[in-house]
Amino acid sequence: MQKNKRFLVLIIPCVILLTSWGFFAHQKINRLAVFTLPDNLISFYKSNINYISEHAVDPDKRRYADSLEAPRHYLDADHYGIHPFDSIPKKWNDAVKKYSEDTLNAYGIVPWQIQRTYLKLVKAFTLRDSALILKYSADLGHYVGDAHVPLHTTENYNGQQTNQVGIHAFWESRLPELFSEEYDFFVGKAQYIDNPLNEAWKIVENTYSKLDSTLLLEKNLSKSFAPDRKYTFSERNNKVIKEYSVDYSTAYHNALNGMVETQMRGAILEIGSFWYSAWVDAGQPNMKNLIFTGQTAAQKKAVDEEEKQYLKGRVLGRPEN
Repeated sequence: MQKNKRFLVLIIPCVILLTSWGFFAHQKINRLAVFTLPDNLISFYKSNINYISEHAVDPDKRRYADSLEAPRHYLDADHYGIHPFDSIPKKWNDAVKKYSEDTLNAYGIVPWQIQRTYLKLVKAFTLRDSALILKYSADLGHYVGDAHVPLHTTENYNGQQTNQVGIHAFWESRLPELFSEEYDFFVGKAQYIDNPLNEAWKIVENTYSKLDSTLLLEKNLSKSFAPDRKYTFSERNNKVIKEYSVDYSTAYHNALNGMVETQMRGAILEIGSFWYSAWVDAGQPNMKNLIFTGQTAAQKKAVDEEEKQYLKGRVLGRPEN
C-alpha cells in the first residue's frame, strides 16, 4: 500500500489550479469590500453578500470558456520598456493607435477592463436592475483585485523566466490561505473616485512597483532551503499535490514584510470605492426601489456553458499557474 501511495505522489502533476488571487482570496476580498460602503448602499450589498462573494470568481471561470477573457486580468507592463507607464497611453483609443488592438490584447488590458466593467455597473445602477448590479459588482471586484497582484503586471507572470515556476499561486493563493486570518482588514470607508480609468492605472502602477521584490525575495530565499524543506505534499480534491511547505511559506511571507496584507487591504477599499462611485455617477438611485429582471434564457445558457467548460479544467488563452 505504501508503494502505491509513493507512486501516486510521483505521477500527480504538482500544480494547484488556481487563478488570480485564488478563489479563497477573491471571495474574501469582495465580501469585506461590502463593509466599506455607506448607509445608502450597504443594506443592499449585505443582503446579497453571499452572491457578491461566491461570484467574485466568475471572471476566472470564464477563462475556461472564453478565449478573450484571459487578457482582462493582467497587464504585462514590462513589455513596454523600462518606464512603461510613461509609454502606454492611458486612453484605449490612443493606445490602440500606438500599439494596435492585437498587441494590447496579447499583453493584457486590465486597466481598461476595470473601466469597461465600471461603466456597465453605472448603467446597471441607472436601470435600477438588481441582477445586473450584482453581476457587474462581482466582476468589477475581481478585476480590481487582480490589479493588486504584482505577478499580474509582468510577462514573467509565473517565474518561468527566472526559474521560479509556481510563484504565482504561491504569492496570491498559498500565502493568503495560510496567513490572512492574521491580517487587519479594517480599511475605512469607500471614497468617491473622480476618474475611474486614472484610478485603475494608479493601482496597476503601484502594484508594478512591488514586482521586483516579489521575485527577488523568493529567489534569494530559495537558496537557503533544501527541496525537502521547501516543498511538502498534501491532498486536495482527492489528489496528492506538491506545494510550498508552511516553513518556506512563513519565511517568504515574513520577507515580504506585509506586502500581501497591504495589497489585500488596498483591493478591499478600492473595490468598495468603485462600487460607491458607480452608484454616485448613476445619480444615487434609491436601493430600496430596484427592478429584478433575473437571467434571460440566453444568459442562463451562457453561464451553464461557462460552468461546464470550467469543470473540464482547460484554460483558454494564457495560463497563470
